[in-house]
Amino acid sequence: MPTPKIGLSKSRITLFDQCPKRLWLTAHHPDLAEVDDGTRAAFADGHRVGEFACSLYPDGIMISAEAGLGKAVEETAALLSGGWDKPIFEATFAHEGVLVRVDILLPSGAGWHVAEVKNTTGVKDYHLGDLATQVWVMRGAGVPIATTAIRHLDRTFTLTREGDYTGLFTDTLLSAEIEPIIATRADIVASARSVLQGAEPDREMGPHCDAPFTCSFKSYCGRRLPPAPDWPVTILPDAKGKHLARQWLAQGVADLTLVPASAMPNAKLKRIHAATISGEAWHNRDAIRAEVADWAFPRTFLDFEAIQFAIPRWVGTRPFSQIPFQFSAHIEAVDGSIVHREFLSIDGKDPRRACAEALATLPGTGAVVAWSAGFERGCLTGLAALFPDLAPALISLADRLVDPLPVVRRHYYHRDMMGSWSLKNVLPTLDKTGYADLEEVKSGTDAQAGYLEAIDPSTSPERAAALRDSLLRYCKRDTEAMMIVLDALTR
Repeated sequence: MPTPKIGLSKSRITLFDQCPKRLWLTAHHPDLAEVDDGTRAAFADGHRVGEFACSLYPDGIMISAEAGLGKAVEETAALLSGGWDKPIFEATFAHEGVLVRVDILLPSGAGWHVAEVKNTTGVKDYHLGDLATQVWVMRGAGVPIATTAIRHLDRTFTLTREGDYTGLFTDTLLSAEIEPIIATRADIVASARSVLQGAEPDREMGPHCDAPFTCSFKSYCGRRLPPAPDWPVTILPDAKGKHLARQWLAQGVADLTLVPASAMPNAKLKRIHAATISGEAWHNRDAIRAEVADWAFPRTFLDFEAIQFAIPRWVGTRPFSQIPFQFSAHIEAVDGSIVHREFLSIDGKDPRRACAEALATLPGTGAVVAWSAGFERGCLTGLAALFPDLAPALISLADRLVDPLPVVRRHYYHRDMMGSWSLKNVLPTLDKTGYADLEEVKSGTDAQAGYLEAIDPSTSPERAAALRDSLLRYCKRDTEAMMIVLDALTR
């Protein structure tokens, strides 16, 4: 029997579930998509996790798609009809013009266990739709299914011996949960096929543009919308601000300057509204001075950069553990003199011990200043738990942490901050120093990408050296920025 023409797949059904217009554009105008580096990195991470999950079954067989998906369907059918009783990776099935490639099939009694591998530590709502589509197709292809599951990373797994990943993945069985979704698949497939065969769907933009994933066609769909106001209501922060913004948007008011001050429900939102209307910053200098007056010298301005690996790389780490690989510290004495200290490891080895040792040499007295200090506290206490001999110095640093963020949030707002008190939003409102002059690494995401490239064995020494320089400049800029902000707000 000839293989049916394939027009839909699991991923395309997922796109349809999010937005029919996204499916249509993906099929007919993929050139209009805009995919950012973060999305590409997430896809790459997902592929790596999937490949690793397969590698844990050395007796399994991979169904290749190099000769075409039709050939992959035939190869899978031949294996099953021939009595194959070992794991199959990327088993390929077709039914009613829908094709699916199943991450892992494991023999289970008289049927098969279906495992859809996800690069997460739990089950997401959209995972159920993915799994339901696979089961619907497999049933239509006559495949006996025993159980179905989302196979995800176990958040409690800790790598205790190099190379031993027993227990890294866990299966959440979902056979019963997906049955109601399976019952809708035939209608969904028919609707999706109808969309593909018709003209471009007309749908307004909305929350679906970002859930469960940010759509790569947002720029295209928004090209004819009126330009956004300079000061949209959506900049209002916190739950009350977001609720108020939704109310005004529902009334057709998107410009914050058109909202009356009397509509602001609390003092914080009133200040933001007033600063936005007037263009004059709200700045309670005396209150800031009072709050930071007891931040003892020497003041150590500290910032970490960290990396997360879905698959633990070093002993003692878990999936997505925050592993600090870099820090910058500007140390300000009471006389105003400043010393800069820094650490960065790009040799590809576990950086935690060397990082902890460098941290232990920082001043043992005085305030440790960190913007949104919870992250730095987690890095310090995590290293202290790992290296008991260095714990006193590291715990001392953690105990002396002070955080400028809540102080600034209480007592300063400039409309150019656009409702955010991130360091990168506050700094330009107080000083010309920014991040624009940094050539390659300008954000935490850039730092992670730069680190991964720098430690890659295939990276040339020259390129690694250039990345090292960019990483050091970026992290140093963060601690410089804290000093500049604190000085500008208090002097």
